[in-house]
Amino acid sequence: MRALATVAVCLFVMAAPVRADEEKVPLDKVPKAVLEAAKKRFPKAEVVGASKETEKGKTVYEVELKEAGKTIDVTLTPEGVITTIEQQIDAKDLPEPVAEALDKKYPKATYKIVEAVYAVKDGKEALDFYEVDLVTADKKEFEVKIAADGTVKEVEEKKEAKKEEKKK
Repeated sequence: MRALATVAVCLFVMAAPVRADEEKVPLDKVPKAVLEAAKKRFPKAEVVGASKETEKGKTVYEVELKEAGKTIDVTLTPEGVITTIEQQIDAKDLPEPVAEALDKKYPKATYKIVEAVYAVKDGKEALDFYEVDLVTADKKEFEVKIAADGTVKEVEEKKEAKKEEKKK
């Protein structure tokens, strides 16, 4: 029993660095450059929230926007440089290779959230991958990161996150 507890503690400690230490930030506490850059890029969108987290040892801000009923998450440096854009899209707008790959791997799945994720370097946006949160026919939840050509980059089962939320 003691060995099992030790293993559980080790797994928890090892998994902890994987999770970002995201902290909600009131909009009036977000650096001006961050909000201005997000608003400039998406002038018609409404800012609905912000958070601060550490990615690869550096502080970044994520600004959540709403435009035409869809969510846009913009990740920026404290100086207001956009690094990533996650833009919610309709499942019907996925490229054919992506839709086919998902249908083949997860037949009859229900899509909860579908996002196009853009990497931003030197001010230039390039589609990086699609992120799809889905529920399979047997009620398992997954987050699938998939390239535009249908190549699955990463799959994460969401069961662990739900258990963590229930413990809180």
